[in-house]
Amino acid sequence: MKLGDTAVDVTTFGFGAAGIGNLYTTVSDADAEATLQAAWDAGVRYFDTAPHYGLGLSERRLGKFLAGLPRASFVVSTKVGRLLEPIVADGLDLANGFAVPRSHRRVWDFSADGIKRSVESSLERLGLDRVDVLLLHDPDDHWETAAGEGFSTLASLRSQGVVGAVGVGMNQWQMPARFIRETSIDVVMLAGRYTLLEQTAATEFLPLCAERGVSVLAAGVFNSGLLARAQIQDNAKYNYVEAPRELVDRAQRIASVCAQYDVTLPQAAVQFVLRDPSVASVVLGVKSAAQVERNARLFTEPVPGQLWDDLCAEGLLDAR
Repeated sequence: MKLGDTAVDVTTFGFGAAGIGNLYTTVSDADAEATLQAAWDAGVRYFDTAPHYGLGLSERRLGKFLAGLPRASFVVSTKVGRLLEPIVADGLDLANGFAVPRSHRRVWDFSADGIKRSVESSLERLGLDRVDVLLLHDPDDHWETAAGEGFSTLASLRSQGVVGAVGVGMNQWQMPARFIRETSIDVVMLAGRYTLLEQTAATEFLPLCAERGVSVLAAGVFNSGLLARAQIQDNAKYNYVEAPRELVDRAQRIASVCAQYDVTLPQAAVQFVLRDPSVASVVLGVKSAAQVERNARLFTEPVPGQLWDDLCAEGLLDAR
């Protein structure tokens, strides 16, 4: 599906590359390559990464895999806002969630110079001469710079053809809505706020996207773990921390309704998000070939329409 009014066309299944940046646990080079190959074999042609993911490891691994493939055959998005500055290595970067040597520190910078430096470094790590999509990454505390100088820089790069589409990637919908109203972004990567479990973005944000022709890249559709398995785990995560009991109970009730239709929780989670016409791609984080193969099936297994009606009737889904 095309992103906004741009020529950038993404596959419905998007590859979230934080996992191959050693998110939480180490992934070997061989396993990272096998994961990417499994995604390619499954028809995935859209890959999302960021300097933040493994202090550049994700971009390097993705770039190595894409080297030699026809440039027009894939779409890559990366992000700006965190510059990587070298430091004396000091243990692992686990405080930021990545099992990689802490060889750099992240510096917030949404200025024109910071964005240009970030893009140049990303292109070097990726081994590409351009990226297709460039996103302002988590500018929650940096609205003035990100929406002003930051967006102006992205718009300039777009007009120069350095990038095909520009936007913002965040874990909230309120600030992206403001970006839509006050700038000419093409796309929003929205993580966790429009899912089978949580539809806070449904009332205002998604109608705004439809009205303005802004595409949504849906990430975090499993709410960082709670919806990821057919059987909910006791230590399931929600928003990267242990899930509150009330949300675990809600997810279990949803799973029980799904089971009546022989539908799994992750299957329903993916298919639910795809029902909104503004959603161009569902970006799933993966770190193994087996996860890729499992997730690919979630896009092809149909869900009976009556399931959504039943979830609404049970008060488990926003009827809107």
